Amino acid sequence: MKIILLEDVKKQGKKGDILEVKDGYGAFLIKNKQAVVASKMGLDRLQRENDAKAKEEEELYQKALKDKEKLEKVELSFQVKTGAMDKVFGSVSPKQIADALKEKGFSIDKKQVKEKEALSTLGYHEVEIELSKKVSAIVKVHLTK
Repeated sequence: MKIILLEDVKKQGKKGDILEVKDGYGAFLIKNKQAVVASKMGLDRLQRENDAKAKEEEELYQKALKDKEKLEKVELSFQVKTGAMDKVFGSVSPKQIADALKEKGFSIDKKQVKEKEALSTLGYHEVEIELSKKVSAIVKVHLTK
């Protein structure tokens, strides 16, 4: 029996995959609304879902490109406490960077800030912000006394 998966099924496949399975297992998946029979109607449904998903991804990509342009014009400045020989006490974390960007009107989560370590030296730093899988922006961050 040929079926189309409606959701990910462990050890079988991902949503949208077309599989050849035994009749009993196919009936089980269909009964549990995890699959539909790979008929003309089922294939049309899969095509519509794929088209909608592609359109949505394109819209997100275009939005990310617009946000990238705006983000790369932004420069964040943080005042930090320093000690002898300008050694910084503490550091600026990705969460602080995300919060500063939120104050400027961007919807950025701390997980999107791709800085491996917190910033702990004075001066200018370039921080990568991942807007989508394909688009990243570089934000300038300035640490001052």
